[in-house]
Amino acid sequence: MFISSAFAQTAPAATGGDMQSSLMSMLPLVLMFVVLYFVMIRPQMKKQKEHRTMIDALAKGDEIVTAGGLLGKVAKMGDSHLGLEIANGVEVQIQRSAVVQVLPKGSIK
Repeated sequence: MFISSAFAQTAPAATGGDMQSSLMSMLPLVLMFVVLYFVMIRPQMKKQKEHRTMIDALAKGDEIVTAGGLLGKVAKMGDSHLGLEIANGVEVQIQRSAVVQVLPKGSIK
């Protein structure tokens, strides 16, 4: 008597225009990912590849700089470690991945 009947509303029929609007709403997200890839991801991958190539090309006698700031000459080579001579008779072991830069010959005196 005081309560009226509730009827469910029917959903509107899907049309081709809805598909186009959903694609247009996803376009900014796709564009953002493409820009992110070319601005951040791709340059980082290129830098990692160059670093890996530099580490693989290390040879005994190369003068290097480590991530900690040590300068020295490669005295021993291992699979994952290097023997770095930082002074006459002073040698330390470092990981290959700690090498940041290879210096030109004769840089360290």
